[in-house]
Amino acid sequence: MGYFIFGVIIIILLSMAIRILAEYERGVVFRLGRFHKVKGPGLILLIPFIDRMIKVSLRVVTLDVPPQDVITRDNISVKVNAVAYFRVFDPQKAIIEVENYLYATSQISQTTLRSVLGEYELDDLLTKREMINQRLQKIIDQQTDPWGIKVTMVEIKHVDIPEEMKRAIARQAEAERERRAKIIHADGELQAATKLREAAEILSQTPAALQLRYLGTLTEIAAEKNSTIIFPLPIELLSLLKPKS
Repeated sequence: MGYFIFGVIIIILLSMAIRILAEYERGVVFRLGRFHKVKGPGLILLIPFIDRMIKVSLRVVTLDVPPQDVITRDNISVKVNAVAYFRVFDPQKAIIEVENYLYATSQISQTTLRSVLGEYELDDLLTKREMINQRLQKIIDQQTDPWGIKVTMVEIKHVDIPEEMKRAIARQAEAERERRAKIIHADGELQAATKLREAAEILSQTPAALQLRYLGTLTEIAAEKNSTIIFPLPIELLSLLKPKS
């Protein structure tokens, strides 16, 4: 019976002393309450009842930032949610400097999202996503750096706009399309008028070319309408047909 109890105690002590960490894990070891060292990966040996180890994953964590109520610079209330990607680069700081680095990173991401987006107008939120994402990433990374956290990317996922603003944006987009169509049409008319003026100047310098163009136009009309056209023959053409003396 005594050997059995002794064997059970040995098994318990070994289970407390031996830890195996994966390649992406590190163990922050405290000895008698004080930081000892960071261990891993692989086989880790601890002193039972003296050492305590906290595992930390070094993999990239995907943090879903819940929708936040944001009042834009032009006083429009919208709901914005985002996603942040971060990882632990210093396990010691992630455990010692902050109580819960996952929760702390989530909270700092939410507050930064509200404060930064409030500095932009609604049009900027919709058209300058890339610039805003980079600014959010930089600010959050600076705030989490003392915790041993590296924020690699922040992306705005969705901007929920009120229905009345959606209708106003649709009307604005329609007006913009009409404006562009009118500008394109006016540019086309200007180019056509410029080319016609250049052609008229060239033809005015060569009367024979003008008459040939006149005949060519009449030929095209006759071919399309399949009819007989009677027209006066210009005197200038007859002068071209006279034999030279």
